[in-house]
Amino acid sequence: MKPTYRAMQVATPGTLELVERATPTPGPGEVLIAVEACGICGADIADIDGADPTLQPPRVPGHEIVGRIVAPGNGVPGLWKLGQRVGVGRLGGHCNACAQCRQGRFQLCRNQPFVGASCDGGYAEMMLARATGLVSIPDELNAEEAAPILCAGIATFNALKKSGAEAGDLVAVLGIGGLGHMALQYARKMGFKVVAIGRGQDIAQDALRLGAYAYIDTNRQDAAKALAEMGGAQAIITTIGKAGVVSALLAGLAPQGRLVLLGAGKEPLAISPGPLVVGERSMLGSITGSPFENEKTLNFSVLTGVRPLIETMPLEEAPNAVRRLRSGDVKFRIVLAMRGTQHAHQ
Repeated sequence: MKPTYRAMQVATPGTLELVERATPTPGPGEVLIAVEACGICGADIADIDGADPTLQPPRVPGHEIVGRIVAPGNGVPGLWKLGQRVGVGRLGGHCNACAQCRQGRFQLCRNQPFVGASCDGGYAEMMLARATGLVSIPDELNAEEAAPILCAGIATFNALKKSGAEAGDLVAVLGIGGLGHMALQYARKMGFKVVAIGRGQDIAQDALRLGAYAYIDTNRQDAAKALAEMGGAQAIITTIGKAGVVSALLAGLAPQGRLVLLGAGKEPLAISPGPLVVGERSMLGSITGSPFENEKTLNFSVLTGVRPLIETMPLEEAPNAVRRLRSGDVKFRIVLAMRGTQHAHQ
């Protein structure tokens, strides 16, 4: 195994730099992963901009990671083998000891790291990961297409499962980007009548090709009114954090419809209680999910042919990739690909 590996770290908040780091040894319950691909998520921007400038060494972002186990630490279950293909998502591994873990709600563990934010992530050739956070990757998916499913995929797949909608129901997806383009595909494969909601006509044809029955352009239409004229949505999945836009959509829900929030914005939502009470409508937040749920998402993707639409860039182009994400110049996911480079374990 090589003594060093390349990593893209947050030099100062908002700035990435390529460095050479010493190859670490996994601790108890950890594995060392040779990274093959890492998707770039919108949440990475907040991690990069908000990184602790006093942290040494600086944080490595990235939480849509696929690679192979090259060194298991002590106490790693035999389920995980040397050379096995694995993934790591946003949730870095549950503790198995807190109240939530004891109830089997591993995605709500209070003692797990957020990969790329409170522990190092996958903008690197190597990374350490808790064994409890590992996800098995199906052979049918290559590393680059599997990576975004570990965050954008599971987030939207689980949100649709929690939406209360049934096959044949009208389901709307707000925001047709990295998450939204996955939500459209999953919703169509689940048998919903899917309506995409976006801003501008440049994304309309893409939304229809990805499975939408109709596209609502908020620059031209009142989205809530348009949904109401269709009979109302049994569920609306919101992938953006703009509070005003999200709040306005409540009027587009059918009675007993459900608004599912994925965009974790900081602005407070202004919600009138009247439509909630009179129509028995509801709202809920949805986090990504447990490793087991991630594997179900991957397997569903294989069975139904759902794939993220991606372009790949090498690790050293990560700063440019993040700049493009900030500007909105991405359709629909950029994935950093380490293939073609010499991994630290070789």
